Amino acid sequence: MDWLTRMNATLDYIEDNLCGKIEYNELEKVACCSVHTFFKMFSYVADMSLSEYVRRRRLTLAALELQSGDAKVIDVALKYGYESPVSFARAFQGLHGVTPTQAKKSGITLKAYPRISFQVSIIGKEQMNYRIEKKDAFQVFGIEGTFRTDEGGEHPRTPAELWADCHANGVITKLDADAGNLPSFVGQNLDNVHAICSYKEVGAGEFPYMICAFKGEDSQTEGYTVLDVPAHTWAVFPSRRFEWDDFDTVIESLYKRFFGEWLPTSQYEQVGGMDLEIYGGNAEFGYFELWFAVRNL
Repeated sequence: MDWLTRMNATLDYIEDNLCGKIEYNELEKVACCSVHTFFKMFSYVADMSLSEYVRRRRLTLAALELQSGDAKVIDVALKYGYESPVSFARAFQGLHGVTPTQAKKSGITLKAYPRISFQVSIIGKEQMNYRIEKKDAFQVFGIEGTFRTDEGGEHPRTPAELWADCHANGVITKLDADAGNLPSFVGQNLDNVHAICSYKEVGAGEFPYMICAFKGEDSQTEGYTVLDVPAHTWAVFPSRRFEWDDFDTVIESLYKRFFGEWLPTSQYEQVGGMDLEIYGGNAEFGYFELWFAVRNL
């Protein structure tokens, strides 16, 4: 099953369960990838999170029911997953600008968000630089956490908060010092501290993330989690040089182009959603590489 077919089949499953619970285990079966990987692909291709898309679709259908019949607000609220009329009314008004009761009146303007479908479109006018590299197994070590795809759960809630905490408590500085020399297969003129994501199976709706360094002969790994990364083929996408204030824009754009342009039209698929962010640059300009574990279709 190719990338386009999987994406649309997963949207079929979501559409069929807007009035019920979207089970992460079932979503993984349909998508043929982890929930986190599908959430990531969807957000970069659709320019919104999957949670936001589901919320908009449910409130679109709820508005249609309120306008087309005698449905009670409380019944519609429960049908589309809201625990009380109050929480439903708050979400409904936030999207439509009117209350559910007002929506039942004739002539009220409401918003409709149609179902998304993925298709091949004519894009890619701008070139993408990448290289395919086969690398033997290697090790990284660092500080890891398990996070929810929907950003729920215990603190730190997101990888960004993990980075902030590790900067504040000196962990990043220590990891940088403990890294030692970069292994020869990594490349030169790069930093010591990087990140790896989706490198093992965790609970449904969760993903692992590690702030890491490559393990070399002189690395000091005591007190860190050590991870074995199997031999893989990697699709490596280097960034352009950029000013550090533009980091978020540049990395989001490169992820978006990988998922939205390169992956759907290549002869590869991602392996388990694993990717690394390899950082470099200097005080003035930033640079990074995105490494995606891939295999031939």
